[in-house]
Amino acid sequence: MTRKNSTDDFSLSRVPAEARLPMWEVLLVRIGALTALSQFMLGAALGYGMTFWQAFWATMLGSVVLEIVSLLMGIAGAKEGMSTSLLARWTGFGKYGSSIIGAVISIGLIGWFGIQNAVFAKGIDEALNGALGFPLAATLTGLFVTAIVIFGFKWLSWTAKIAVPGFLAVVGYGIYKVLRDHSLVELIHSPHPGPSLSLGVAATMVAGGFMIGAVITPDMSRYCRNGKDVFWMTLIGTFVGELGVNMIAVLMAHAVGSDDVVTIILQTAGWLGAAIVIFATVKINDLNLYSASLGLSNLIDSVFNKKVNRGLITLVIGIVGTILSVLGILEKFQNFLVFLGVWIPPIAGIMVVDYFVLKRNRKLLNESRLQGRLPEYSEPVNPITLISWALGFVAGYFIKFGIPSLNSLLVSAIVYLIGMKIFNTSKQINLETNNNFN
Repeated sequence: MTRKNSTDDFSLSRVPAEARLPMWEVLLVRIGALTALSQFMLGAALGYGMTFWQAFWATMLGSVVLEIVSLLMGIAGAKEGMSTSLLARWTGFGKYGSSIIGAVISIGLIGWFGIQNAVFAKGIDEALNGALGFPLAATLTGLFVTAIVIFGFKWLSWTAKIAVPGFLAVVGYGIYKVLRDHSLVELIHSPHPGPSLSLGVAATMVAGGFMIGAVITPDMSRYCRNGKDVFWMTLIGTFVGELGVNMIAVLMAHAVGSDDVVTIILQTAGWLGAAIVIFATVKINDLNLYSASLGLSNLIDSVFNKKVNRGLITLVIGIVGTILSVLGILEKFQNFLVFLGVWIPPIAGIMVVDYFVLKRNRKLLNESRLQGRLPEYSEPVNPITLISWALGFVAGYFIKFGIPSLNSLLVSAIVYLIGMKIFNTSKQINLETNNNFN
């Protein structure tokens, strides 16, 4: 890897074969994104409102949806060696459409980076009995994560090698203590301690909770060596993170009779366990910042035709996110961040249809991949894509039955497929390319 790419991390190019990583290294990063405090909170919420088996089937349903989306997006990312926002240029959105994706992903994930950083900082500050104070703690934690992300995916992998085993050890110790004091059979068959939660709502919580992560799977799968690695990375990651962590959290919620994660952790693993679990927030937050930097890099290149080093972008947005976290204003914009999040699932529907069904740019992608470069041409923007994207958002935002994130994804995919067929624009863009260069 060149010195430039040590921080740029192939943000605007294909990840070459020699830079690809063993499956288990990418898998650890994937598991790290799923074995976080937020995932434990989800499992505890399911356990508080459902029996063990109800929570199991809700988790299975949501996990299958996530696995399908992750696998398809991940295979495309691995084959082309591109991030989600960059790949979008040749999978329906075009050059300027992909810049909108970059903006939505960047703004949303920078916001969530700040919010997660506040959680991390508060946990550290409380563990030190307020010795640092929240502003200093938030500054240090924000800059710590930023420093990791500046050096790219390899450093994310190293962080995961430390944080993932620590998190799993705490969870394992917690469930050991639960089973030492409670019968597993009794916990499995015990009634839920809180108000009832329906299967549909619970499955929506599971699928919706990581749908953005599924859509941006190419950001990490571009480092996979082949489709087989993507399959195992997404399958093991999804079911260890979703099914494993969720069901352990369900058992703990039944044993403690609460959905309060802090209470559950303190009663099962003590303060050390709580500190390690809070520290594990780093694993999801570094991915937030990493994908935000990739999206913003693509946006700047698409709109301004400027290639800015991804490491520099990371430094700037990391500082911005940290400052917003210290000021404590991001919580007031949480509804806006949720609103932005509704725009992301439809992206996958359009990209999957374009790449696997219509295959409009496959010849361009195949030829340029053999030469180790990006295609020389991409359409500026596709109006049918924007209409499909907007209708997918409307479906996800206003249709309340089923799984909203899945509704939006399916609507965008169907509208895009039908629209492209009707307007007969599903031919490969090569034809237009030849006209432009001949």
